[in-house]
Amino acid sequence: MKISIIVAKAKNNVIGKDNQLIWRLSADLQLFKNHTIGHHIIMGRKTYESVGRPLPNRTSIVVTRNSFFEVPEGHMVAHSLEEAIQICIGKRLDNVFIIGGAEIYNQALPIADELMITEVNALPDGDVFFPEFDKSEWKIVSTTSYFKDEKNEYDFDFVVYKKLKP
Repeated sequence: MKISIIVAKAKNNVIGKDNQLIWRLSADLQLFKNHTIGHHIIMGRKTYESVGRPLPNRTSIVVTRNSFFEVPEGHMVAHSLEEAIQICIGKRLDNVFIIGGAEIYNQALPIADELMITEVNALPDGDVFFPEFDKSEWKIVSTTSYFKDEKNEYDFDFVVYKKLKP
């Protein structure tokens, strides 16, 4: 099973502030939707709460320490990232997407096979950051550039990295 991290981050690694997205990038939201539709997505509780509901046509697995946390039918709660991954392995999935937040990204980075990073050309103020990663362990396999317009607040590149095998 391929484990893909998908994230939008600024040049200073900011990914959010006050549990919210910090930019308006319609093209990035469309990329996110196109890649994750029909798949299982793993996220932390805070990310789930910031979205407010399960995303359509995806199966959400919410990682939380809260043993009483509930999600709508058809979605799941896991009490660790490892448990969430085991659920996906048990379902014999081809691909699973890690969609945040910072702590889940940090835990997933060592086991991820692919990084799908929207690299936003901005330096916003924020309180949540994507972790630093060693780029020598990854190979860029594609880069697509998008430019600021009426629906996209900033220029950005959508960069796909594949983990180099040791």
